Amino acid sequence: MPFLAAAPTWKPIDLVLGGLWAMAAGALTWSIARSAMQITYVTLADGRRRERRLPMLFRVLLPFTASFPFLEGERYRKARGQITQRLTMAGYDTLLRAREVQALKLLMPLIPGVLLCVLMHFAFQAIPGGFGEALFTRRGYFFVSALLLAYVYPMAWVNKMVAFRHRSIQRALPFVLDLLTLSVEAGLDFMTALRRIVEQRRVDELGEEIIQVFREVQVGKTRKEALRAMAERINHPDIRSVVSALVQADELGVGIATVLRIQSDQIRTRRFQRAEKLANEAPVKMLFPLVCFIFPAVFIVLLGPIFIQMMRQTL
Repeated sequence: MPFLAAAPTWKPIDLVLGGLWAMAAGALTWSIARSAMQITYVTLADGRRRERRLPMLFRVLLPFTASFPFLEGERYRKARGQITQRLTMAGYDTLLRAREVQALKLLMPLIPGVLLCVLMHFAFQAIPGGFGEALFTRRGYFFVSALLLAYVYPMAWVNKMVAFRHRSIQRALPFVLDLLTLSVEAGLDFMTALRRIVEQRRVDELGEEIIQVFREVQVGKTRKEALRAMAERINHPDIRSVVSALVQADELGVGIATVLRIQSDQIRTRRFQRAEKLANEAPVKMLFPLVCFIFPAVFIVLLGPIFIQMMRQTL
């Protein structure tokens, strides 16, 4: 038969190379799957562990961050300090280092960014008609946008985690201050009240910082130093206000219970003001979807039957 004569002949070297490629692809797939399913934890000051999830792309690319030793240079020291501060505020300072974040900013455009560009290239070519050709001629803008998005994603994610942690601390702070006020008014010492709150409450973002304060006082720091260190780690206006009031009360000999009650009322007032501000901004934020989506839909629903009837009459 003619088709039997045209059958390809496989050499042993081809089989060996094919097997090696298959093994490499399998090992890469296994490594990516293992990194995707990996769960990371942070160890708190009292020994407990809390889960911290890193994005899948971060977990996949972290082993390759050691390939950029020049990021340890003196030239990038200021940038590393700023990133370290943001990681501390986000609560990821024990999982990620500033140099790793800088390396991720370089790796993200090289690997996922290039893959995204290749996929966009084939997608534009697959679109039929002049629309696909127009997109294909302008693909450079999309490629550059994809690379820029991949470059800024690591720091955007860190900033998102900082905002999430600040919101959680903001919500929990008034209730913790109320518990501290009741405990101090009941006759407990301030540090004993902190320990009771840590033992009774579910560990959240604010609870992690309180555990750190309590542990630092146990190892020899003064209460004022531990509270100021917490304010520097969190770097939030409400925490700085509470810490400043507690430090001043400690220095001037004012009753801590009174200061805590005043701070709790002030924080609730500021939270109510923020809620009012967001409520006042809602109509402005709703203007775009109203104009672009809701009004056209209403016109289509109301005027659609009339247009259909007119078309039938003309036909």
